[in-house]
Amino acid sequence: MAKSQDAKRRMPRDFKDYLLKRLQDPEFARTYLNEALVDDDQRVFLLALKDVLEAYNSNMSAIAREAQLSRQNLYGILSDKGNPKLTSVRSVLHVLGLKLAVQPDLPNKHK
Repeated sequence: MAKSQDAKRRMPRDFKDYLLKRLQDPEFARTYLNEALVDDDQRVFLLALKDVLEAYNSNMSAIAREAQLSRQNLYGILSDKGNPKLTSVRSVLHVLGLKLAVQPDLPNKHK
C-alpha cells in the first residue's frame, strides 16, 4: 500500500499543467504531435497543436503574428470546427521550429 501512496504523490495535481511543462521539451512536443497525426480525426491533431502552442507561448497574438495569420484565423484553425489550410498549419509549425514531412507507411503496399 505504501507503494501506491508514493505513486499518487508523484502524480501531478493538474494534468494540464504537467502536460504543458512536458510539451516545453521540443522532442516530447514533436512526438506528441506525431502521435496525434495517427488519429483519423484531424481535431485530435489540432487539439495537440493547440496544447503545444500553449506550452510554447501563451500569447496567441504573438504566435499568430509570427505565423503571419490573424489572431482570429489562428483561433479558428484551433477550434473544434477548424479546417485549416495546409499553408496555415505549416506556418504555425514553423513558429515552433517544426515542419511536416511525408514518411513511408509500413508495410509498404505501393512498391
